[in-house]
Amino acid sequence: MSSREDHLVELVDENGEAHGETTVAAAHQPPGQLHRAFSVLLVDSDGQVLLQRRAAVKTRFPLRWANACCGHPQPGESLAEAANRRLREELGAGPVELTEVGVYVYYAEDPATGRVEFEYDHVLRGEFLPGAPLLPDPDEVEELRWADPTALEAELDIDPRSYAPWLGGVVNRLLHPSGSASGTPGLAVTPPGLSADDSAERSGGR
Repeated sequence: MSSREDHLVELVDENGEAHGETTVAAAHQPPGQLHRAFSVLLVDSDGQVLLQRRAAVKTRFPLRWANACCGHPQPGESLAEAANRRLREELGAGPVELTEVGVYVYYAEDPATGRVEFEYDHVLRGEFLPGAPLLPDPDEVEELRWADPTALEAELDIDPRSYAPWLGGVVNRLLHPSGSASGTPGLAVTPPGLSADDSAERSGGR
């Protein structure tokens, strides 16, 4: 876990244009630095999405339910390469063909660890093939489950603190891809100075 905190991430402006780099650890220290990230949704043949409950040792939003995996492309690394790397590392899955269904920018402060998420997030959809193996790393993943995305969207409103704050935006981009990938990304912000517990955790411009 600690070694990835030393990996480099790409700093970007609100339009996704790169202007520098820093480490994962530095990007997530308050007040946060906007950087490129990705969120992968694995969708099965019934339209359900794979959720993982993040391991207790995660430095940001531990033990929250989130999408299949998330991460950061290193400078010069493609989104597909980085996402399939994380699918393999976290879930023992892939590689899969990925389609970008949207982008959004969000900011959230983690009340449990004091870290900050300030990310230009590319939402990537991959098809989960029947019978494909899943071998989650227990240092990354506490547990897995499948969920209907429409029902999940409602559950996020009822019990937001059980979920990572970016999940609402990720599910929104999956269900409504036509309004997300082009133009200015939606901005979902927990204002600086407030923890995620002090504000509504409904991310992704919903």
